Order: sequence, then structure tokens, then C-alpha cells
Amino acid sequence: MGLTRDSYRHPPVPDQQTEVLSAVIIDIAQARRRFGYRRIHDLLRPEFPQVNYKHVYRLYSAADLAVRKRKKTERPVSQRVALQIAQNVNEVWSMDFVSDSLANSQRVKCLTVTDDFSHECVDIVTDYGIGGQYVTRLLDRAALFRGYSDAVRTDNGPEFTSRAFMAWAQTHGIHHILIQPGRPMQNGYIESFNGKFRDECLDEHWFEILPQA
Repeated sequence: MGLTRDSYRHPPVPDQQTEVLSAVIIDIAQARRRFGYRRIHDLLRPEFPQVNYKHVYRLYSAADLAVRKRKKTERPVSQRVALQIAQNVNEVWSMDFVSDSLANSQRVKCLTVTDDFSHECVDIVTDYGIGGQYVTRLLDRAALFRGYSDAVRTDNGPEFTSRAFMAWAQTHGIHHILIQPGRPMQNGYIESFNGKFRDECLDEHWFEILPQA
């Protein structure tokens, strides 16, 4: 086996810091079930800067944690959930994507960002593809004119759960509110805005090229 008798009889005992770290990892994994050990490590950096991802992986594996593969099933009917009402401008920004196509059938994505308190549109950006890093640059640009929000509310799309977006939120001290999968009405403000945006703009105009959109 390659083990000395002493090592076999006296297995290593984790210290208090390791036990605390393991408990935090388990709490994060239970709260964010789609996060693997690398994303959990990203969230741990502010509180545990000395811990590397290999240590997180060992504790993650020891706790028998894993990101389970999704099964394609019909989503249940969404339940209405009361939203917390913002009390000030820039308290919460909600954001989501709307898809559309140009005259040549090429798909485009529109990122919409609204302020929950004033219900004003913070920004709308259209492009062929918008990833997590792209989203952070757009939000930084919007912040030049009105400052950063205290929190952002999004769904669990890959753009909003990417490492780039998570790092951006941590850097600026912004609370990231993730709605439950299959519960779009938990992000009701942006869903309402996007419905009007599609009805009054996208469905009423024919865009031939991206700059027109």
C-alpha cells in the first residue's frame, strides 16, 4: 500500500480552519448547485485568499459533492413570487436577454438592463453574441453615467454565472441575486420590460443589418 504502520493507525486529523472551510464549501454547493469546485473557489477568494483551487477540490471531493448532469424534462408551471421592492435608484438592476433575428435570418441577442426602483431602462445592447466578459464591460460603461448598483438580479444563464461576471460583482461589491431555475417571474420587472420591448419595438421593426438594430 505504500503506507507506514503509524500513518495507517493514526490518520491525519483536519485542523479547525480546514473544518470551517469544508463547511463553507458545502454551504455554497447546496445554495448554488450548478457551481463546481472552481467557481466555489472563486467565491471563497475574498474570505480565504490563501486557499488554492486544489485544496478546494480535495475538500469538495471529500464531501462527495458534484454537479449533476441535467436531464431534459418539462419545466413546471412558474409560481408567482413577490419581489422585494427597491427603495432607491441604483439599489437593484435587473437584466436579461431577448433574442431576435435580422432580415437575413441571422440571430442577434439584446441585453436589457432596468432599474427596479425607477423602472427606467439603464441600457439596451444588441450584438451577435454577448458573453460574460462583454456584459461586465457594458455595465461598467453604464456605471460611468449613473454609478454602480448595490445589487443585480439575473437568471442562471451562462453569461451571468460565468467566472468573469462573478469576479466583476465581487470587485465592485455588488450583490448578485440569482433567481430559481424555471421561475422567470422572480425577475418580474425585466420580464415585463422585455415583453413591452418585443411588442413595441422588435415586432414592429425590420432590421436589415446589426447597426440598425
